[in-house]
Amino acid sequence: MTLRKVNIVIILLAAVVFLLVLHRNLLGLSDVLKRQSSDSGPVGFQRVDFLPEAPDSGDGEEIPVVITAVEERLGGAISAINSIASNTKSKVVFYVVTMNDTREHLRSWLSGSALKTVNYNILSFDPRVLDGKVRVDPGADPVKPLTFARFYLPDLVPGVEKAIYVDDDVIVQDDIKELFNTPVKAGHAAAFSDDCDSVTSKFLVRGAGNQYNYIGYLDYKKDRIRKLDMKASTCSFNPGVFVANLTEWKRQNVTQQLEKWMELNMAEDLYSKTLAGSITAPPLLIVFYQLHSSIDPMWHVRHLGSSTGKRYSPQFVKAAKLLHWNGHFKPWGRTASYGEVWEKWYVPDPTGKFTLIRRHSGHDGN
Repeated sequence: MTLRKVNIVIILLAAVVFLLVLHRNLLGLSDVLKRQSSDSGPVGFQRVDFLPEAPDSGDGEEIPVVITAVEERLGGAISAINSIASNTKSKVVFYVVTMNDTREHLRSWLSGSALKTVNYNILSFDPRVLDGKVRVDPGADPVKPLTFARFYLPDLVPGVEKAIYVDDDVIVQDDIKELFNTPVKAGHAAAFSDDCDSVTSKFLVRGAGNQYNYIGYLDYKKDRIRKLDMKASTCSFNPGVFVANLTEWKRQNVTQQLEKWMELNMAEDLYSKTLAGSITAPPLLIVFYQLHSSIDPMWHVRHLGSSTGKRYSPQFVKAAKLLHWNGHFKPWGRTASYGEVWEKWYVPDPTGKFTLIRRHSGHDGN
């Protein structure tokens, strides 16, 4: 009888252990399913890769940085990522948005170089979300779908409340945490660098209309634009670097507002005929008119790619916290200014597909 009781106890203990193991496995499966369901956004964005988190630096705050990666400019995105990661001790997570035909090259470059310890996600952008929203004009430069990825930030990073967006032609020379901590006022969904308040505002781009005001981007001859009651002299902003409050972005339906103005432009041709800059700027200027906060101008020193000449002193370039080569002359080309600053952060492509054009002797004159 005693032996029978012992056997019963053993069986009961075994059953309890089995149930505990089963419960733990079911919880693990549930987490996996949740992650998988969150990997695909409602407009066709898909998370295709994820690396385990990098070792914790002691700062538990996560800083999400969204950047696009185009095949022919992949070296730019790599350099930007390296400059950001190398100048901070914070827990930065990169969300690298690319197209399906680039993701394997990107993954190989990141995992096969010194950047293999960087914490990143690779996101695939579906260009079909732009159908009926972007005009393809004969003879004009082809539309680059990834330039519109910034419109869809909440869909790309659905679990993120606040994020930084940067173009691929930037270099960060200070701790990105400072930019992340930019105050975004209540009711504002983003903070941009205002052009007329910028330390770079004295530089004019020839043939680009009024580079620093709304009239340089929007056609004020159109009734729909005039009815918005937006002053043509209002200072514009550059959307190549910004801090987004994605909770407020979703509350205000910013993505849907941007899509609305893209569609209206398709129907009514609302952009300026001497458009100053990218076609992604006008919808953002309309939606964020007098509804955005400002970032420190030193966190967006730009126009480095607008000409081949040097616009700033070496001391000023060194003091800048973020450099932006917006314009035609990119830092990985032979004719760009300050290319030696960019090249400092370049990481060679282990696949050999991307070849760096420019080489420097170590001295570049004023």
